Amino acid sequence: MGDLFSFDKFLKIVQEYAPYFRQGALYTVILAAAAIFLGFVFALLITSLRMSRFRVLRGIALSYVEVIRGTPILVQLMIIYYGVCTILPVPAVTIFGFIQTSMFIPGTIAVACNSGAYVSEIIRSGILAVDKGQSEAARSLGMTQMQNMIRIVLPQAIKNILPALGNEFVTIIKESSVCMVIGIPELMYNTNIAKGATFRTMEPLVIAAIIYFLLTFSISKLIAYFERRMRRGDRT
Repeated sequence: MGDLFSFDKFLKIVQEYAPYFRQGALYTVILAAAAIFLGFVFALLITSLRMSRFRVLRGIALSYVEVIRGTPILVQLMIIYYGVCTILPVPAVTIFGFIQTSMFIPGTIAVACNSGAYVSEIIRSGILAVDKGQSEAARSLGMTQMQNMIRIVLPQAIKNILPALGNEFVTIIKESSVCMVIGIPELMYNTNIAKGATFRTMEPLVIAAIIYFLLTFSISKLIAYFERRMRRGDRT
């Protein structure tokens, strides 16, 4: 394996293995997007349990959050892939021509379950930051608890936690690289293909690092744009 970086080799690998890096980046984006959506929905469920008036439900949600935060995502991925999906097999179907559901679904679930625990704490902190007087005013107007949460509390909470959510979305894009261990052909998996075929180490890794940076930088700028729009709305 060559250890020293060569710009000529770098350009050659970019040209020859561009389809691998492009497909890996696309797979990473699809995997991260699915995990973000599923994780956010799951986080809302965990948050509702954490804020329930029933102690048993609060205990279940708290236990889940502590277990997820106290174990590596790689271990969680292995448990879901080799444990849960062995008991409940996932049908092997190819979508978009290159995504195998037998690997994609367990990987997405693992990343989403991990992210959901962290996002649930972010959402809970945002809800608790909303003035309780607004909820009391909503109830005095005849709103139900669900209407109050959807129309009054959540819009303000999401605005407050948007920077933290943006950081979590960026983290998901980077942490999705662990899915390579179960054979998901995301960016790092295809990077290893280029490394093995070229017997070069640094150049493929630098290419992967650049692609990850472009993805996360774009997400960060998009979140910053929405933050500015919300601040302008507040000033108006």
